[in-house]
Parts: sequence; C-alpha cells; structure tokens
Amino acid sequence: MSDATLNTVTDNPDDFAVQISDQIESFIVSVREVAKGDEPDSAVPFLLLEVSQLLLAGGRLGAHEDIVPEERYEPDLGPEQDVDDLRERLASLLDPIDVYSEVFDPYEPRKAPVACRISDDLADVVADLCHGLAHYQAGRTTEALWWWQFSYFSNWGSTASGALRALQSLVAHVRLNQPLDDLDGLDTDEDLTEDSLAEEAGKVMAEEIAGPLGLRTVK
Repeated sequence: MSDATLNTVTDNPDDFAVQISDQIESFIVSVREVAKGDEPDSAVPFLLLEVSQLLLAGGRLGAHEDIVPEERYEPDLGPEQDVDDLRERLASLLDPIDVYSEVFDPYEPRKAPVACRISDDLADVVADLCHGLAHYQAGRTTEALWWWQFSYFSNWGSTASGALRALQSLVAHVRLNQPLDDLDGLDTDEDLTEDSLAEEAGKVMAEEIAGPLGLRTVK
C-alpha cells in the first residue's frame, strides 16, 4: 500500500488527522440530528449512509500502523459526555425495529446470537468517538488518533459493524419485498439461543415498516 493511499501520520499527519476527525465529527453531528426526530421517514436510510461512511474512517485507522500516544498516561478529560438522552431518542425513533440479533465474534465457533439494540450501538459509538474528539479539540492530535484506532479495534468498530448489518438488513427487506420477523418481545436482557430467537419471531410484513422508514411502498 502506497503512502498516498494510506496517508500515514508519519508522512503527512495534518491531512490524515483532519480527514479522520472530519468524518468522525460529521458522524456525531448527523446521528444527533437524526435523533431529534424531525425527519423520521428517512432515519434508517440516513443512518445506513452515516454508519457506512464512519466505517471507512475506521478501515483507514485499522489498516494504519500502530499509532503511539505522545504521553505515557492519557490526560484527564474530565467527565465523559452523557449519551443517555441520545440513546433514548434513538430508541423511541427506531421502535419497533430497534432490536436485532448479532453474533459478536464470527471466528468463535457455534456462538449463539444475542439481542442488541441499534440505539445502544449508535450511542456507544458516539461516546467512544467523542472521547477521542475531546483530545483532538484540545490539540492532542496523536492522542486522538491513538484513541480512535485503539477503540476501533476494541469496541466501536465491531459495534458499528453490527449496527450497519442491522440497518442494511432493514433496507434490504423492504427493497426486496421480503417479510420481516417480528422482534416485539425480544429483550436485550435475555440470554437467547438461536432457537429461542426463532421462537420469538412473529408476523410483521415489510410493508408495515416501509412508510416509517421512508422507503417505497411494497406492492
């Protein structure tokens, strides 16, 4: 991979850092705008786009050489940003399609799927990204890039990937005129096996969510 493709911190720190921070800040702002609920009909397609773009930044961070912070200990950022209001707004906006099933590690054999929430995922991703953004805005660019890279591998990368699969699946079900299993009653507090997930499923057809998702009407 060429330096021009990767644009490493060593070779051109300003360009790489600015591009990554711009993508991250754009995602945070966009998710908060969606959560206001002003345009509920376009929420899912718009979130699909935003998460896809964020994971491009994550891919660049993941393909990058290890970024080492300048200081041995991470500077104190004070209280973390509260994302509970964001989480609740998204949960309300996405109900009843908020809950989905996910397998955390595809390389661990025979792992049962667990119930997750898109609203939880997006709020957790925003919290991770805001932590790094606080470093960036304080002028600690390397510290910010280190945090975004580290947390991409340890948390927000897989979390955003799970949300992306769920959002893509929702859009695909509607566009392909395929029925959706009903997730009403599916609880993220339950330890669900694949069989019990199937048992929870009921009848909800794609046309029932086509309007709320802002997608074309299923005929």
